[in-house]
Amino acid sequence: MSYTAEPARTPSPSAPASPASLPWVMRLVSMDTVSRNPNLGLIETVRDALHALGLSATLTHDPSGKWANLFATIPAHDGTTHGGIVLSGHTDVVPVDGQQWDSDPFQPEIRGDKLYGRGTCDMKGFIGAALTLVPEMQRAKLARPIHLALSFDEEIGCVGAPLMIDDLLRRGVKPDGCIVGEPTSMRPIVAHKGINAYQCCVRGRAAHSSLTPQGVNAIEYAARLICHIRDIADQFRAQGPFDEHYDIPFSTAQTSQIEGGNSLNTVPAECRFTFEFRNLPTLDPAQIFTRIDQYVRETLLPQMQREHESAAIEFTQIAAAPGLDAAEQAAITHLVRSLTADQSSRKVAYGTEAGLFARAGIPSIVCGPGDIQQAHKANEFVALEQLSACEHFLHKFIRSMSLDATGQAG
Repeated sequence: MSYTAEPARTPSPSAPASPASLPWVMRLVSMDTVSRNPNLGLIETVRDALHALGLSATLTHDPSGKWANLFATIPAHDGTTHGGIVLSGHTDVVPVDGQQWDSDPFQPEIRGDKLYGRGTCDMKGFIGAALTLVPEMQRAKLARPIHLALSFDEEIGCVGAPLMIDDLLRRGVKPDGCIVGEPTSMRPIVAHKGINAYQCCVRGRAAHSSLTPQGVNAIEYAARLICHIRDIADQFRAQGPFDEHYDIPFSTAQTSQIEGGNSLNTVPAECRFTFEFRNLPTLDPAQIFTRIDQYVRETLLPQMQREHESAAIEFTQIAAAPGLDAAEQAAITHLVRSLTADQSSRKVAYGTEAGLFARAGIPSIVCGPGDIQQAHKANEFVALEQLSACEHFLHKFIRSMSLDATGQAG
């Protein structure tokens, strides 16, 4: 990664007021939380800031103790911590390796009407806005609690959130709903596809390339399996099932990485590749994998083992995030549609942690600042107007969770 530094530019005095959340967002972006790096520094910073406001936070760690989720509750006016709504976001970001940036991705910078930096869009903008408004949540006479949920390693397959959700279930914490603040341009997203990723290891038998019948070529058999996965993808594209509310209205599958062999004149003994499929939430991902596994067991392995009995094919699942299909009648769906004045049915191909919350019995929806088209790219940015729109949304959300002067929920 390299960048050409330019002087930071800030809005002119005549420009609209900067979003109140800018200090928090910039503070979060300045912390390098690429998934391969521990996020504990960011989590402890948030924990300490909440503690200074009189709030406690529960951390759930990975086995190494270097990564952590955070869950905190702003209680209702009567001290109730049960029920309520979760504001959820992931703290990790994707790498910047090999990208050409015009500024340091971890030194957030305002240029014109945009804030640039890794994670500004995906998704520290939402987290920063939520943290900025915690004092307002505390001042409000909340009828129901508001929870904050920050996770780790979402970008590598939603690894962290399940630990936090399992902990909530063990402690009997059952929120009424969840808003996941992924970038949607502050428009409600009611459904997204599931993500399932696997590593496949094809084990053949090495031999000198002049004696190919004495070996089992792992690369060639891996290629047959890869082609079979592509055939499944082509079938989804041609035959569906379809859902035209999605930008890509069918399930997809693809192979993304492959390695194998050690020299030109050796029959390769091993080949590894990774593949994924993104299923419409109406499809059972287990059935898709069964089609792949069945082809291995019934076709490929018998052929390989006729060449040598030691041949094998092994799968390891490396990511599994369920799809989301929010019920239109769910209270959280009605709430977010009301707050955004948006009744359109939008569904997306990218995955989020909303499916995990929904699977745990917590109805969920996706709505947050920024455009997903800017995520993961060099010069990632969030428009300042989007941060302001998110703050406006959260102000309305807080009022909706509060008691009015008559003592009724807002």
